[in-house]
Amino acid sequence: MRPVGSRWPRGFWLTPFVLFLGTACSLQGPGVGLYIAQEAINATVTEDVLLSVAYSCPGVPTIEWRHASSRGARRIVAWQPGTQADVAPSHQHRVCTFDNGSLQLLQVGTRDAGVYVVTVSEQLGGSRLGTIALHVSEVLYEDLHFVAVVLAFLAAVGTVLAGLLWVCSRCGQLRRHPLAAGSSTERVELQDMDC
Repeated sequence: MRPVGSRWPRGFWLTPFVLFLGTACSLQGPGVGLYIAQEAINATVTEDVLLSVAYSCPGVPTIEWRHASSRGARRIVAWQPGTQADVAPSHQHRVCTFDNGSLQLLQVGTRDAGVYVVTVSEQLGGSRLGTIALHVSEVLYEDLHFVAVVLAFLAAVGTVLAGLLWVCSRCGQLRRHPLAAGSSTERVELQDMDC
């Protein structure tokens, strides 16, 4: 639900940001090449996702990954191949970096959905930008678990009711024939007493 007075749909500012990145990509300097294996990735919650890229660069590049979503844009990690990565506090222990520029996100959640922007820059001033869109969907395990518990409960109740019905049926049969094993004299005496 949008707040009263809000004219712009959710995620409106993300579109100009992506258009800006597209324009910036066309104005990039020579010497740096960037290859993106998949421009859109679909994942489910708790899955590990590899944002796979490869680059070519005459010098030592600096690789930076940023995440843009409806909540804004923020830096995730920056590093040079062979050195320790500078990971943002929000992604500590949630990312793995590779020397080819790829980034692995561990145990993704719905908050990880959005556009991931990779920048490969060299010391001489050349750079390349690339984007990967990540869509994260939820698998409703909790709902499936709830349905399984309800079905198990209904099966148990059905079993108990079937058992009670059988016991009632047996009691009814015993009442109708209480003296099946007795003599005919006992039956006549009981009939005279209205039992």
